[in-house]
Amino acid sequence: MATSDSPSVRDASPSPPQHHRMRSSASLVLLVVAWVLAPLCVVATWANSQISDTSRYVATMAPLASNTAVQGAATNRITDLVVQRLDVPSLVAQASQAISGTRIPPKAASALQGLLAGPVTNGVTSLVHTVTQRVVTSSAFVTIWTDANRAAHTAVDNVLSGKKTAAVQLHGNDVVLELGPALDQVKQRLVASGLGVASHIPTVNSSFTLFTSSQVSKLQTGYRLLNAIGNWLPVITVLIAAGGVMLAARRRRALVAAAFGVAVGMLILGVGLAIGRHIFLDHLPADSSEAAASAIFDQIAFFLRHTIRAVGVLGLVVALGAYASGRGRYAVLVRGKCRQGIAWLRARSGFGFGPVGPWVHRFKRWLFLAVLAVAAVILGLWSYPTGWVVFWLAVAVLGAVAAVEFLDASDTTDEPAAVSTAPSG
Repeated sequence: MATSDSPSVRDASPSPPQHHRMRSSASLVLLVVAWVLAPLCVVATWANSQISDTSRYVATMAPLASNTAVQGAATNRITDLVVQRLDVPSLVAQASQAISGTRIPPKAASALQGLLAGPVTNGVTSLVHTVTQRVVTSSAFVTIWTDANRAAHTAVDNVLSGKKTAAVQLHGNDVVLELGPALDQVKQRLVASGLGVASHIPTVNSSFTLFTSSQVSKLQTGYRLLNAIGNWLPVITVLIAAGGVMLAARRRRALVAAAFGVAVGMLILGVGLAIGRHIFLDHLPADSSEAAASAIFDQIAFFLRHTIRAVGVLGLVVALGAYASGRGRYAVLVRGKCRQGIAWLRARSGFGFGPVGPWVHRFKRWLFLAVLAVAAVILGLWSYPTGWVVFWLAVAVLGAVAAVEFLDASDTTDEPAAVSTAPSG
């Protein structure tokens, strides 16, 4: 008879199953893929929302019409265009001819013409600048800007996809603002101010460069790829992350890792956005308006920043919630202290629970799941949630969980007795 120490028995002794290691490896690979895809999901969702949602695009771009940097750049550009087309030297010559007709010697008239050139040019330039500034800072310019962007809500696509629109266009690597409608307004007001020669300014589709980027072609390629996958990428990423969690030997720990990895990815994306902004502004051409370029960049990236913060906060909330609901030493300790505090309040409240207490205790786990489901539905239906929305929704979930715990009149507990030996996940 073979003993327990015989070779045959030793060879048959159990060893770590190979498929467990394979599952763990597959889980790690899926989680890493989800971490990498998470930032791309945010960028793709932001790009799709800006292109497909007209109201969102108009809401994003509309404040630029009242931005002082954009208004200043538009005022200077229109002023230069008008002065160039007014033929100020001709006005000076007309003034000198009128003066020369008053018996002033020809040499004196010629000298007077030279003296008039500077003041007349400065006076006309000052008048044009004042009138232009009034136009650009008026509601007319806001209407021009808003109508143009509403009629062509894909204008933001200029920077990344190279499409042409009426208000903001991409010329090569230059993003320019079309000033034709505003220039027409300036012409009308100059004529009304007594400068009749302004009526001869030809109609032009003038523009000025807001900013230039040598990386536009690369951004276009990446944008087309993100726009092609559209809203499917977040779904695919969630499924990949869920597969990684389900394959893990310790699923709760894998969930914590997945959620925390997403939060880290949002942090990296936010830092990358800030660095990209500085690099972008540092490489502006000398004749570009840095203030206007900054305003344009910040306004276009406004909702992207909010989405990054919202997803980052959501990742932290899920990671903390998954850890706090586990059997780790500190998680059990914190839950125990919270339950003791709630039990103390329950005992001193004098609230008559009746049949509610036993019913809540019986279905407490389902009530917790219902709270989480309601929170998930609210977050899913919320249009463009911010980080604060996620934070306060998490606070509301904690409040609902505390209320359920308060209504549980039973003194039983499901915590393990030996906290010091409790597994970590």
